[in-house]
Amino acid sequence: MTLHIDVQGRGPTPLVLIHGWAMHGGVMEPLVDALRERCTLYIVDLPGHGYSRDSTLPLEPRACATAIAAATPPAIWLGWSMGGLIALTAALEYPRQVRALGMLCATPKFVRDPGWPHGSNDALVHQLATDLESDYHATLERFFTLEAMGSPDPRSELRRLRALAFARGEPELRVLQEGIRLLENTDRRAALPDLTVPSIWIAGARDRLVPPQAMQWSATQCGGHYGEIDHAGHAPFFGYADTVAQSFAPLLDAFR
Repeated sequence: MTLHIDVQGRGPTPLVLIHGWAMHGGVMEPLVDALRERCTLYIVDLPGHGYSRDSTLPLEPRACATAIAAATPPAIWLGWSMGGLIALTAALEYPRQVRALGMLCATPKFVRDPGWPHGSNDALVHQLATDLESDYHATLERFFTLEAMGSPDPRSELRRLRALAFARGEPELRVLQEGIRLLENTDRRAALPDLTVPSIWIAGARDRLVPPQAMQWSATQCGGHYGEIDHAGHAPFFGYADTVAQSFAPLLDAFR
């Protein structure tokens, strides 16, 4: 089954939006609203998520990048969190299709190890994988809490995340497990110098899942631009959608 891609906006600049783990394209509604006047947005539901819940496509960066590229025009690609791994893969593999890359609270390697001090705690990611087997809903609740941490109003953000996350139904357990493996095992750091398209890397200063240092380092490796949104956590488009949109304005302005 093909992926569900919602098309919104009426602006001249095409922009592909890719959501994070356990979410769907609808959670990025505040950012869509902030960009719809200057962009035509192609808002993806990844396999097993939202309206793509019945898709049998694996949640694997190259497979997803290929499917999205086949269904969208040449565009700027913006990936949030896990979606950034897919957008980055597409930019490396299909530079004619991905004209510029936006990375929002996203990193080429998610988990920490002795050679990567800027990653998330590997024990945390492993525990999420283990807990999925025994208590699906509690695991998602824990992850939503982690996403909201660092926000100026974490309770409000958590309520909104909960409401939006299940607005298109629950994600399939298969892809949640595949997503955890993706976060555990993917490492595109060595490929960053090969990135040929312009890129902007925007972090939330209070992000507890993707440390800003990881994004700053990544931007330096590919000649990209790095920026930080003060007081924002892992989902800065809640509360700071206009700031996020403005942070990526140089990519939009340069698109031809």
